[in-house]
Amino acid sequence: MRKVAVIGSGSWGTAMTGLVAPSVDEVVQWALEPDIVESINTRHHNARYLVDYEMAPNVRATSSMEGAVSGAEAVILASPSGFLRRVCHQLAPFLGTDVPVLVLSKGIELGTHYLMHQVAAEELGNPARVAALSGPNHAEEICLHKISAAVVAAEDMHASEYFQSLLVCPSFRVYVSDDICGIETCAAVKNVVAIACGIAVGLGAGDNTLAVLMTRGIAEIGRVVSTLGGNPMTCMGLAGMGDLVVTCTSEHSRNRTFGEAFAKGETLEQYEGRTRMVVEGARACQSVWELAQERDIEVPITKAVYGLLYEGLPLQDAVDNLLGRVPNKEFYGMSDER
Repeated sequence: MRKVAVIGSGSWGTAMTGLVAPSVDEVVQWALEPDIVESINTRHHNARYLVDYEMAPNVRATSSMEGAVSGAEAVILASPSGFLRRVCHQLAPFLGTDVPVLVLSKGIELGTHYLMHQVAAEELGNPARVAALSGPNHAEEICLHKISAAVVAAEDMHASEYFQSLLVCPSFRVYVSDDICGIETCAAVKNVVAIACGIAVGLGAGDNTLAVLMTRGIAEIGRVVSTLGGNPMTCMGLAGMGDLVVTCTSEHSRNRTFGEAFAKGETLEQYEGRTRMVVEGARACQSVWELAQERDIEVPITKAVYGLLYEGLPLQDAVDNLLGRVPNKEFYGMSDER
């Protein structure tokens, strides 16, 4: 029997079960919350996330980490970035060292500045079997089989190609890359830019302003990618521009919608409590700003969002600081600039 384990029961983990289910005999989804486990096993619906989505008949849920991964030929990690290390640490005793692992979490760990695949590899061992997937993929649309695409990368292309074959289908295009550093950096920093776009919309900005923020955001992401050893061209692909566009413009984007709510006076704590969603960009903002100061990377959008969320910077001051900057070369700070 072919079995795949999905660790995490949020929107993305739930949608991922639908992508995997046609290719295997059994998908086991690990969930911490007893009500989610019960609702999946008895009604084939997640009680908290994507509640209208009917999950495949070969999906079952468990709150046992050991039971979820026992006999699994692959594991997909779909926990929020801030919990990934803890989840992997709990998972490690039950997971064989040769089982392929796919990371869906998006972020940079505070303090260590590790990307999510590095966090997983440190806790689980055998970095070559760890891959990461990213792209313009809202779970709400994946569940409706709307056309989407993603890129999967790993240090070892065999791992990338394995997960490509597991997930690809007519409505979900999967491409491969060897730039795991690049796709994960894009995935983390674009969430910060999306918060900035949401704030701009909340302040009444127009389409021109959003286009400026997104394109200057790509340049900012490129500088971080280049500094961390990734390929700036990755920023032009699905994990970069593709994911940035959808995250900055979609009503499904929690980072964009949080930015709008913040501009209207709602705090991060209030927004997450109301939506029961983790705003990954708010965490990434802290780690990216910390990394930028340590490595001397110019990240003006990240600096502005950090100031707003964590230093009490007034909204108008953030706008004035960005507009007061002297324009530089369009693509400065990248290793392959001409």
